[in-house]
Amino acid sequence: MRTTQTMLASNMLRNLNNSYNKMGKLQQQIASGSRLTRPSDDPVAAIKAMGYRTDLTKNAQFLKNMDEVTGFLDATDDALSQVADAIKRVKDLVIQAANDTNTDEERGKIKQEIDQIRQQVRDIANTQSGEKYIFSGTKTLEPLFANSTANAGAGELATLQGNNKQVIIEVYNGVTLGVNTNGADLFKNIDNLMSEVQTKLNDTDALNAGTLSGTEIGSLLTDIENEHNEVLGALAQVGAKQNRVEMMTDRLTAQEVSVTKQLSINEDVDYEKVISQLITEESVHRAALSVGSRIIQPTLVDFL
Repeated sequence: MRTTQTMLASNMLRNLNNSYNKMGKLQQQIASGSRLTRPSDDPVAAIKAMGYRTDLTKNAQFLKNMDEVTGFLDATDDALSQVADAIKRVKDLVIQAANDTNTDEERGKIKQEIDQIRQQVRDIANTQSGEKYIFSGTKTLEPLFANSTANAGAGELATLQGNNKQVIIEVYNGVTLGVNTNGADLFKNIDNLMSEVQTKLNDTDALNAGTLSGTEIGSLLTDIENEHNEVLGALAQVGAKQNRVEMMTDRLTAQEVSVTKQLSINEDVDYEKVISQLITEESVHRAALSVGSRIIQPTLVDFL
């Protein structure tokens, strides 16, 4: 078979084009930092990369969910701590009022402070985390007490809304967590207790036979203590959930690091290796250009 000048020129151009493609691929790998410029480069690694990225996306969403859960629980913990302090103060005031040496005027001042504490507890019941009411169950857009400014001093019960359903948030694959506290029942009982305290202290306002004894007022202490324990129990549950969330957040963070490492191993460029390959390809390309220039240089006159 006779090799013509045209065949030599065609082979030279094809080889130069292949050389350009190889250098272009290596340059793209260096620029992008990834050895997978297209799935056909390594189909198995490309499929693995898709799986790793899916895991990272899910992991990022779960971490966002954890932030929401943490905010919800922190707000609940702070609110219930305030309620516990308020009930403790009510207990101290009732103990003070149970002393028969108190005058009606002094007991009236105690009652006024308890009125304000009841109003404060109603306000705490309407605590929000972001735009969500944390004690309203799944009705997170409604305050627990619709008219929290109702006349607490007159024993008026504000309208209770919300429900006792759990607010469920997914915190891991197939793992959910109920983040809210059963606020409807808890604050209803507290408000009713406050109403009972106010009623008995109102009875002490009578000037004569209607005045209650210190023993009768002191009988409220058992109910107050029980309600205080209920709040402390709710706080303990919140604390347990916070500990669990902290452990799961650490787990998600560790998993993110692990998957990111696997993704890096799967597709990141070995810069030293690729740069060496690029230098080699450049040398080969320059040699091909030099040889090609010699092949196509002769003219018809030179040939003759």
